[in-house]
Amino acid sequence: MDIYAEVTEFYEGYSGEKISIGKSVFGHTMYAMKVGKGRPCGLVQAGIHGREYITAKLCLSQIRQGVSLGSCWFIPLVNPDGALLSQVGLKSVPDAFHQKKLLEWNGGKRDFSLWKANGQGVDLNVNFPARWGKGVKNTRVPGGENYVGTAPLCAPESNALARFTQKLRPDYTVSYHTKGEEIYWKFGNSTHTCPLSKPLAELLSQCTGYPLKEAEGSVGGFKDWCLETLQIPSFTVEVGQDIFAHPLGEQALPDIIEKNVDTIDRLSKFWV
Repeated sequence: MDIYAEVTEFYEGYSGEKISIGKSVFGHTMYAMKVGKGRPCGLVQAGIHGREYITAKLCLSQIRQGVSLGSCWFIPLVNPDGALLSQVGLKSVPDAFHQKKLLEWNGGKRDFSLWKANGQGVDLNVNFPARWGKGVKNTRVPGGENYVGTAPLCAPESNALARFTQKLRPDYTVSYHTKGEEIYWKFGNSTHTCPLSKPLAELLSQCTGYPLKEAEGSVGGFKDWCLETLQIPSFTVEVGQDIFAHPLGEQALPDIIEKNVDTIDRLSKFWV
């Protein structure tokens, strides 16, 4: 079963509060599921990079775990088109026109296993209005990674995530990526505008055993936008050991779940 089918099946069987927050370029649904109720309210998103679809499985485990205080919304697969490209290849693309364009953007290679972008060749995690287009690795050409798009939030997936986040106004956000086992928690002067960032980051580090890091030269990410514009504590957590190659498979999952499955529940208790 591919990752989109797995998330869809889970969503359809989920008895809690749930919604669709939007559609991908190729019409796949972006699912969101809520656990708990009230404040604090968290937002967890995963699978924003295609080849990092293993993080969607972590999200499903965290939904099963739940939270014992407040609530949290989970979006397990922000980039379903990219995840399917990485996992099953061009046969996931619905028409010949887009297949041809994607082949072109992938340098003629039919192997899309390392693809991070969406179905338009936009890297969703550099498509947010947080110093958009000024990252050291940013590109202006569609491809498997780092293309910023034609404008901030031009991609339907990043746009849908931003709109949902603005409507929800969560108390914190966590974004799951792979790999390297580290936590990014700062952006610009966020230590002044988000005073809870440091203690929450330290709690995340304590829960997972991952060290806190800074991403120099990286801009335009969802975390960056949440910190700079919404001024809420936001974290990028890179799960998975470096001994595994992209895209991380099932062999990496038990360790990822062991170190991360209860972190959202523990974050929710911070306000006690």
